Amino acid sequence: MRDNDAYLAALRSLPDVTPGPVGVVGFCMGTRLAMRAAGHHPDEVAACAGFHGGGLITDASDSPHLELATARAEFLFGNADNDGSMTVQNVADLGAALDAAGLTATNEIYEGAPHGYTMSDTSSWNEAAFVRAFANLRDLYARTLN
Repeated sequence: MRDNDAYLAALRSLPDVTPGPVGVVGFCMGTRLAMRAAGHHPDEVAACAGFHGGGLITDASDSPHLELATARAEFLFGNADNDGSMTVQNVADLGAALDAAGLTATNEIYEGAPHGYTMSDTSSWNEAAFVRAFANLRDLYARTLN
């Protein structure tokens, strides 16, 4: 969290950054970091997105999904298909946690998109899923950040 705090402070210190809400996005393990930022900075983070995230629902006392209880952002999750780090049951449990927290959210599995589908320099690249993810991200930011 110290890193997240420092990232937000550094962003806020840039001369071209105007006051107001921010959006965060994570890929793979970065999704966990984005969720933590939204939970720890509910007054600042208005939009939180994660693509092919993994380990978002665990039994650990610091599971990322527990951050949803304090978050107020709108969430977008584009989950990979057939992903051992984020199973169909994990996706359903994440949806239940989002609902329990009363958050506005999109939590989808992108069929045919493997873990890592946004990375064009890997064998996981899936152009259709990539295009879908970034169109959804643009829409999320337009709704929440103007």
